[in-house]
Amino acid sequence: MTKLYLTRHGQTEWNLEGRMQGQKDSKLTELGEKQAEWLGERLNDEKIDVIISSSSGRAIATSKLIRGKRNIKIIPNDNLKEIYLGHWEGRLHTEIEKVWEEEQKNFWHFPHLYKPVGGETFSQILNRVGNEVEKIISEYEGKSILVVTHAVVLKALITYCENKDLKDFWSGAFMHSTCLNILDIKKDSRKFILKGDTSHYKAEEKAI
Repeated sequence: MTKLYLTRHGQTEWNLEGRMQGQKDSKLTELGEKQAEWLGERLNDEKIDVIISSSSGRAIATSKLIRGKRNIKIIPNDNLKEIYLGHWEGRLHTEIEKVWEEEQKNFWHFPHLYKPVGGETFSQILNRVGNEVEKIISEYEGKSILVVTHAVVLKALITYCENKDLKDFWSGAFMHSTCLNILDIKKDSRKFILKGDTSHYKAEEKAI
């Protein structure tokens, strides 16, 4: 059986500021670093053969903190970067709402209707992420892989593996910082046995 441990990067400075990140980057906060360390402690006794990380700095930093002192290779992957948000990247949510009210509403509530302002559609990221997860599953058959990525990418992975309609993209568990998702892959089945779990948090704060 192949097993994927899937997580999101730790909290970043832009998360706190309420900025859309997309493929731009911002540093982990002190809490974000702790979240990664907490997940590392949780996974310390799990056999992980390789870590495949979005090539974004916040994901690589999270991967290194999760790995800790373990001898596990980290492989950067451009195809696991967050959805490209075009003109929205680096802008405050409040600013986007003022200028692109309808598209912001569609982004969060009607993803099948969302038309990006210079960025990717949900269909495009679904194809990008779906193709990449198939490559990972094929290349690392029988292995346990930790994938460190982003909220929209995680939702795309779930949507792809569960063959959900695009309109249901956001349904289900919220992808908090360093939340844990586990996907078991057998010859004829793919099943999530855990989604959006943050039980490794050592504080009550559920920071985004």
